[in-house]
Order: sequence, then structure tokens, then C-alpha cells
Amino acid sequence: MSDAARLRRPYDGVVVAAPVTVPYERYSIESAQWWIGRALKALVETSGLDKRAIDGLVISSFTLQPDSAVALTQHFGLSTRWLDTIPLGGVSGIAGLRKAARAVQAGDADVVACIAGDTNQVDTFRRTLENFSRFAQDAAYPYGAGGANASFALIARHYMTRFGATREDFGRIAVSQRANALRNPHALMKAPLTLEQYMAARPISDPIHLFDCVMPCAGAEAFLVMREDIATSLTLPAARIAGTIERHNAFADDVVQTRGGWAMDVGDLYGMAGTEPDDIDVVLTYDDYPFVVMMQFEDLGFCAKGDGPRFVREHDFTIDGDFPHNTSGGQLSVGQAGAGGGYLGLTEALRQVLGTAGPTQVEGARTALASGFGMINYDRGLSSGAAILMGPSA
Repeated sequence: MSDAARLRRPYDGVVVAAPVTVPYERYSIESAQWWIGRALKALVETSGLDKRAIDGLVISSFTLQPDSAVALTQHFGLSTRWLDTIPLGGVSGIAGLRKAARAVQAGDADVVACIAGDTNQVDTFRRTLENFSRFAQDAAYPYGAGGANASFALIARHYMTRFGATREDFGRIAVSQRANALRNPHALMKAPLTLEQYMAARPISDPIHLFDCVMPCAGAEAFLVMREDIATSLTLPAARIAGTIERHNAFADDVVQTRGGWAMDVGDLYGMAGTEPDDIDVVLTYDDYPFVVMMQFEDLGFCAKGDGPRFVREHDFTIDGDFPHNTSGGQLSVGQAGAGGGYLGLTEALRQVLGTAGPTQVEGARTALASGFGMINYDRGLSSGAAILMGPSA
């Protein structure tokens, strides 16, 4: 038996169900606890479960302090056998999915609610950035640069210089995602975006300009991970976890990041699922910036390293295009609800393979890949992950 065959169907008996989005708001006077509570309520209503049946909980949030997952069990009247707080930003959804699935397999929980949510009050985003990374503070602040935009600008410029990517290439990604967002009732960005508008936008931290940046907002995303027989008893539509990968601090010897941990483990991802990149119907990449999307096209096996610019020029990433990508509009056009951004691709992937995505549905979608990326430390994002979900008929 090949190594790939031994990896097949690693999450037998476990399914994912009940994708939930609590509609985003640009600003909110409510707490992160309020937003997470709305997501939990929606999970119960969507699934038909008695709240007491939820015996596992995974929480991710930047603005939940001083609470963690354990405090929320009392707030929301849960009594769980298993819980976790995952502080991994854009990889929180993938990590939460993986941990919850293993907990269910091990019998530590039967039904796990995986929730990410954040508020965005007037000064929340600034305070989050100021305290995000001690490493970044020590490395960048003495030179007058701070926050994610300055660090990602360094990585983006290095990537452009090495592989010949242009702002026009990045613009094609942003423009296609805006077109998708116009079909998503939850997206905060409601105006069309042209490539000309993208190119003319004011610089934020060159080469990053306005439409390369996500809009911080308040909101929540969630899903349930549970035993397959429970979903069947509820007649609850559910998807199979075909494969997952997770990697932290990959390629530490690279002077500046040009690849993520996906490149180390992508063979395992497809090996577990028994698929190839061409078998994926919908791709949902983590999109804090367009160049990060391009990097993932390469590292996830859709093209060779350095071929990202060509790949972008040759494909249509809209819902009805030849490579449907970030069909919700992604964070660039939906908004970034803090840690909820790390869940956005998974909830959309789940809707796609269940055929419940409504106006953003890709016809005939049965297999979706969602990825996560995050935890920037000056010259690189430290965390990456991906999951392949398959619908009931796949």
C-alpha cells in the first residue's frame, strides 16, 4: 500500500455541518461575547440540536479578553466534556476543525461547536495591532513601521521582485472577489470594483494600496463537528472531512517569506483526500492580501512556484468562471471579522459542497478546498493550514 493510500479517509465517522454566519457590521458597540453568543444560538437553531447535546467547544477571538472558552461555558449555559481556545488568527478555523474532529474520533466529545467571533468598536483594531506581536514590535517599530500592512508590504515587494508579479496581477484577484461579493448578501462591500479603480487607489504601505487591505469589522462564523450518526439521526446535511494539513514556522531559513507551510504538506493533503488539484471544484484561500492568495495558488499545487502571476492572468476566478475562487467575496470584500476571517473560507466551502450557498453557489460543486494563513511576525506569516471538504454525493 502506498503512503498516500494509508492516509486515505483519516476522519471516518466525523462530519461537519451547520455553517453559520452572523451578518457583519462595520462597527459594533456589542462585545465579542455577544457576537459569539449569536453564532451559538444560530448553530442550535440551524441544526435542530438541543443545546445540551453540545459537549465540545472551540473558540477563537482577538477581542474576547479577559474571557476564554471556559468562561463562555457559563455565559451560555453549556456543560462541555472538551474545549479549547485557539489563538491562531487566520488558521483558527483549520486548527479548530482538526482538533474538534480528533476529539470526536477519540470519544472526548460527540458534538463540538467551533466558533470565531470579534467585535469592532471604535478603537478595537488599533489596540489589537499594537499588542499583536512582540517580535514585530521589536523588529519594526524602531524604524517607524508598525502593524500588518508594513510587514506584509515587505513580503509582497520581495515576492514581486523574485517572481515578476505586478500590481495588475494582484488587482485581478481583488476585482474578481468584489464581483463575487456583489452576489453575497452578507458582504459589506456593495459597490463594483474595476481594475482601473484598484490601480488608482491610494497607497497604504507601498506596494500595498487601499484595495489590497481587508476592512476590519464585527461578526462571527461557526460550524459543528460531530459524529456522523448524530447528523444522520437529525437528517442534518453534512460534509466529510477528506483531508487536512497544518504547519507552523515552515521554511524558517528563507530570508523573507515566498512560500508557506502548505508547500511542505500539500502532498499529504491530496493523498488523504484521494484527489488532485484538478479535482477541486471551489477554492477558498485566506485572503488578507491578494499576493498571499497568489502564493497559495502555488503552494497548494494549482501551479508551480513562481507561476502565480501567469496562473492569475489565465483564469477567471468569479463564481461562474473556470476557477471559482473565494466565492463569498473573501475578506477583501466581505470584511474581516477578526478571528472570524479564519473561518470564512470554511463556512463558504461547507455551503458550497452542501449545495446551500444560494446566490454564490457554484453549479455542481462537490469538493472544496479552504485554507488558512496568519500570525505575522515581521517578515513572515508563521501559521498555515488547509482542509478539503466533500459533500454527500462526492
